[in-house]
Parts: sequence; structure tokens; C-alpha cells
Amino acid sequence: MSLWSNFFVQDEEGRIGVAGVGQGGGVAGMKGGRGHRRHKMSDSQEGKIKLAFFVAIIGVTLTVLGMGTEFWAVLAQPKNFSGNQTCQMAHYGLWKGCIRTLWVADIDPERTSCGPAELPGDSNCTYFKFFTSGENAVIFKKTTNKNLNLAAAILALLSLVLMVTGSVCIAMALSKGVQFFLKPAAFCFILSGVLVLISILVFHQSVLALLSSDHSVPLHHELSWSVACVGGAGATLIFGGLLFILLSLPFSPWQKCLPHKNSAT
Repeated sequence: MSLWSNFFVQDEEGRIGVAGVGQGGGVAGMKGGRGHRRHKMSDSQEGKIKLAFFVAIIGVTLTVLGMGTEFWAVLAQPKNFSGNQTCQMAHYGLWKGCIRTLWVADIDPERTSCGPAELPGDSNCTYFKFFTSGENAVIFKKTTNKNLNLAAAILALLSLVLMVTGSVCIAMALSKGVQFFLKPAAFCFILSGVLVLISILVFHQSVLALLSSDHSVPLHHELSWSVACVGGAGATLIFGGLLFILLSLPFSPWQKCLPHKNSAT
């Protein structure tokens, strides 16, 4: 009989921490209370976590879209540089680049450079050899800096790994009904957003290094919509991570910041 009674008391203490809690059982009650809260999440809290996760997923989607496209940088020759009816322009991203040949007659007369890339024309796309043979690419007699290009690509890949890790943490928090995984998820999403933004800066430096490698061919350059996607993704991921930090706090920030208003109501 004593064996079963001891087991019952230990089981109750481990699950809800109410056995033996009186005026002097504060420590055991606090431990049990924490264990109870870990296994119970309100519907409103779960809804807030799902909403913050949706924001983070938008950032992940924008990152994948930007990384998978080759419109990070656009390089355009003057449209009359070749002296014939065609001109050339190039656009490239982290993994491959494309050189397009366009008809000068299709270009806006007020535009001095070749483009935009959406115009009909011939396209020749090749993957960079930074990751295989380690060769630099040559675009319009200008040579890339493979170290900078590799650094930008590696930073982008590391950010993706952190996004996956953060998503797994949120999935575990929702499935198990605990808030413990919100803080590591917030860390992963914020750091991934920072890495994405740093990768844009490194890529921009690689573009400047490419342009300074040779000056025989004048080029107009600009960062294109893929960079806009990745930049928006970085800001969205950081914002989503901050939301997870707020949701992981044991108190409501609004009640903490506005105590007089709450007491008046």
C-alpha cells in the first residue's frame, strides 16, 4: 500500500506540482507549475505563434525565390557600342549568369544602355565554376572575384540552414504545446536574416570588384529584383524573430509598458 501511495505522490508532483504544496511548499509548487505550463498552451497563444510563423515563412519564401534566380546584378553595354543592329547585356546571380543579345530597334530610344532583359532576344546561360573547378568567370572581358562570390553564396546557404532549424523549432513548439522552443527559433530566424543581408553586401562588393577588373568595355550596372527579394526576406526574417521573442516572454509587454491604463480600466 505504501509503495503505491509513494508512486502516486511522485507522479502528481512531476506532472502538476500540487502534492505537498502549502504555505511552505513554494519550491515544489513552482517546479510543478512550470512543468504544467509547458504542457499547456492557450489557443490564443498558439494562434499568435502561427501568425508569427507565417511572417517567417514569407521571409523563407522570398529568400528561396531570390537565391534561385539569376537577376542579382544586371550589366549592360551601351546600346550602340557594337555599331550594329544588336547589343549585349548580362545578368547573373549566385549560381549562374546569362548573356543576352537584343535588337537595338526594340530598345526605348531614350535609353542609352542595352536592355531591359525582358525584351526578346538570344540568351546564353552557364553555371559558374566557382564550386567545381574553382575558375573565375569572365563577363565582357571582366573577371569575377571568386572568393567574394563564394562568400556570398555560402552566407546565403547558411541562412537557409538556420531557417530550416527555426522552422523545426516552431513545429515542435506547436506539436508539443510548449514555449521553450520559441527562443531558439527566434535566434535562428534573426541570425538568418542578418546573414541574408550580409550576403547582399558581399555580393555587391563582388560586383564592384568585377567592374574594376577591366575598363575596356563601358558597362551600366545595377542590382536587380532578386536582390530586392532577398533584402525584403532579411527584414521579414528579423521581424519574425522579434515576434517570437515577444511571444516567449513570461509576461505581456503591453501590460508591462502600460500598467496605469490597465489599472484604470
